[in-house]
Amino acid sequence: MPTPKRLRVSEDDPLTRAIAPPSYESPAEREERLAAEQEAKRVSDAIDEELNKQRISEKKGPKAIKILLLGQSESGKSTTLKNFQLMNSPKAFRSERASWRAVIQLNVVQSIHAILDLMSRAHSSAHIPSTPINHITNPSSTPTPSKEYPPLNSEHLKLKMRLAPLLQVEAALMKKLIPNGHAQFSNPAQSLPIQQEISVNSSAGWKNTFNRLMGRNSCDSADLIDWADPDDPGVVLNACAEDMKRLWTDPIVRKLMEVEKMRPEEMAGFFLDALDRVTSPRYIPTDDDVLRARLKTLGVSEHRFTMKTGHMGSPMSHDWRVFDVGGQRSLRAAWVPYFDDMNAIIFLAPISCFDQVLQEDPSVNRLADSFLLWKSIVSNPLLKKTELILFLNKCDILRAKLASGIRLADYIVSYGSRPNDFESASQYLKKKFAGLLKEHSPERLYYFHLTSVTDTKSTTYILENVQDVLVRDNLRRSALVT
Repeated sequence: MPTPKRLRVSEDDPLTRAIAPPSYESPAEREERLAAEQEAKRVSDAIDEELNKQRISEKKGPKAIKILLLGQSESGKSTTLKNFQLMNSPKAFRSERASWRAVIQLNVVQSIHAILDLMSRAHSSAHIPSTPINHITNPSSTPTPSKEYPPLNSEHLKLKMRLAPLLQVEAALMKKLIPNGHAQFSNPAQSLPIQQEISVNSSAGWKNTFNRLMGRNSCDSADLIDWADPDDPGVVLNACAEDMKRLWTDPIVRKLMEVEKMRPEEMAGFFLDALDRVTSPRYIPTDDDVLRARLKTLGVSEHRFTMKTGHMGSPMSHDWRVFDVGGQRSLRAAWVPYFDDMNAIIFLAPISCFDQVLQEDPSVNRLADSFLLWKSIVSNPLLKKTELILFLNKCDILRAKLASGIRLADYIVSYGSRPNDFESASQYLKKKFAGLLKEHSPERLYYFHLTSVTDTKSTTYILENVQDVLVRDNLRRSALVT
């Protein structure tokens, strides 16, 4: 066997030079350096030992409990994720209030912007001939009936002009919340002052970025706000508060919204009934405000927390991971990779939207879309061992909608002549979802709840039950209980 050649290390080797002690090191400096190196090694060894303990613990103990939140856009997934955060990481949740203050301000401005856009359309239609262009160019075509908007008067136009500064506030808030181009717009061809909804990538870390832009790192959310800042959007919102209230309560504007079937109070991010409070000079969001705030996210939001389970007779902790994925049609293909090794799916179906259509496809009824989504989930072979938890959500809105006289039977023919009240409607819809499960996944158990996830108290109670069920299931799978 040939003798291996010895590798010679050049004295000019960069690594050798980098780790060599300084040339002119005094005895005191050498002693200090060696002590620092020893301390660094001690810290490194302690970290390695802790990581090794965690790996051993994970192998011996139950695996992390993983929950996937599914449902169409605006179904309440992000609000449910916030509820998990509030329950299990309340300090971290509340430390982000300063960031959510900006989101809520944006929600207010965009609600007003939507009404101003409607006023512009109504004003323009009053000066355009009612005969449609396609009828002029093609006499055989059927004319599209024009909407009968109530006429606006000079006071409405003055009000609109006085609220114009809010458009600049909207642009400024977008730049602050979504720096470095991390936003996407619902219609990229649009530009201000036409209203548009922004979507942020969940990986962009917009809350931390926003707080860094404000130049603060305090855990107290109130300390993150510079109350003396003349560019604070709250200054303009406070100055426009009376005009915003006047706009929201104006009977002619309300009639305009009725003609357009525009009901902002049914959507996330609605704060026009709380303008006195959210436009006050030193406004800080409450927990409920953060739950109601609306900022559309793309990608996957993941929240990790550790839950103590001593109340179940076990002193051990459980690691939880809750995933919220985008619900728009174009994003649903991204759901499948998360189906593997998932303990449970919480499927949110907003049952109040029986009279609405998908924003991305106006030909599809939103409730019908939820039925199809539920069917695809319960019939997916990858999920046959995954616990299913169904939230029929937005029950508060459904109750109010039915009480106002909007009839479920006008949109779901099979509802027939059943009473148009919440109890009858919710039980009927429960049976519809249960029927799909029985048809496509016979004898499979599932958990069912009527929810309003913006109601913190009731949602906390429901999620506590969900957590207990999943902990027991996870322990059973790990053969730690019988």
